[in-house]
Amino acid sequence: MNGSPAIYDFAIVGGGIVGLSTAMAISQRFPRARIVLLEKEAGLAQHQTGHNSGVIHSGIYYKPGSFKARFARAGNRSMVEFCQQHEIEHELCGKVIVATRTAELPQLDKLYQRGLENELDIQRLEPLALAQIEPHVRGLAAIRVPSAGIVNYTQVCEKFAALFAAHGGEIRLNAPVAHIREKTDVLDVITQAGDAIATRFLINCAGLHSDRVARLGGVDARMQIVPFRGEYYEIKPARRHLVKHLVYPVPNPDFPFLGVHYTRMIGGHVEAGPNAVLALAREGYQKTDFNLRDMAEVMGFPGFWKLSAKYWKEGAEEMMRSWSKAAFVRSLQALIPEITADDLIPAPAGIRAQGLKANGELVDDFQIVPGHRSIHICNAPSPAATASIEIGRYVAEQVPL
Repeated sequence: MNGSPAIYDFAIVGGGIVGLSTAMAISQRFPRARIVLLEKEAGLAQHQTGHNSGVIHSGIYYKPGSFKARFARAGNRSMVEFCQQHEIEHELCGKVIVATRTAELPQLDKLYQRGLENELDIQRLEPLALAQIEPHVRGLAAIRVPSAGIVNYTQVCEKFAALFAAHGGEIRLNAPVAHIREKTDVLDVITQAGDAIATRFLINCAGLHSDRVARLGGVDARMQIVPFRGEYYEIKPARRHLVKHLVYPVPNPDFPFLGVHYTRMIGGHVEAGPNAVLALAREGYQKTDFNLRDMAEVMGFPGFWKLSAKYWKEGAEEMMRSWSKAAFVRSLQALIPEITADDLIPAPAGIRAQGLKANGELVDDFQIVPGHRSIHICNAPSPAATASIEIGRYVAEQVPL
């Protein structure tokens, strides 16, 4: 697939973990191809990836047969193998999902059955068994997921980028895409600086802006990205001993967020969170961050108002946790009663790029949309980092020879 010196065979938009994994996979499948990756920031992995909590997910939550279930389960293995091969620090510390109220027990049972359907090695724990492995956690029952782990995904991205470059791939930073113009046999990808990159095939991995890049390419993704900020606290060093595993509550089955939980991190620290509140900007990591265009799009989207009408109670609870540390602490105490407000210090927030349909339904699975001479990954929130190697391989298999 040699292109002329002036034309790339593939242009990839987005330098997060999915874009880099895809670039690496395509360069491995097509070693003679000319490939460029365009990243709008001055560095790689600056948004969802760089603000990721670092969990290597197991795939227990996701509908059997879905992209998320398939890619997370396979991605758990391939991510661990990749880290072992390239000596990237990681740990399979395991996870416990804990029911703290009687009303949560039926959902815990369903989650256990889903884990078995997804062919995971999991165990059901009663209170005594839970106390033996997590002595500070209180619950009526739990599921132990040994295959869950932790890693620094920024370090993974650095290795993805190095392998891509070693195969001859080109990375252009400070190259936000402004226009996409279709010609007879190529696409012209035009950056805000006015540079035109001619490519035979475009792959959109733009994360928080994936729906916009799809529209630039004339593709209807049938959804809009709505940004949700996840806010965290870090547990003070003297209290880190309270958490041995990743400790999660039973999630709301109708809501795509996993609830406030405890996450061990590479480096030894422990984070608590996140909540999930509407961000006032797609890159709104601070409560005060505001972008008029981003908010106008959300407020003008019928799906947002339908979602708000359905989940107003959950939304109010999330907002309460955002503005009240005491409310946040109460949620954490449901799992570990010993936690107090004095144990917590604010930690950096992250943003989840969540796809939302016009009818108010949240896009539950990864959404990979084919276009004319293009593929658009338009909904890839968690567990996309875990699944990134598998997503990259899948996309590489879909592109034309």
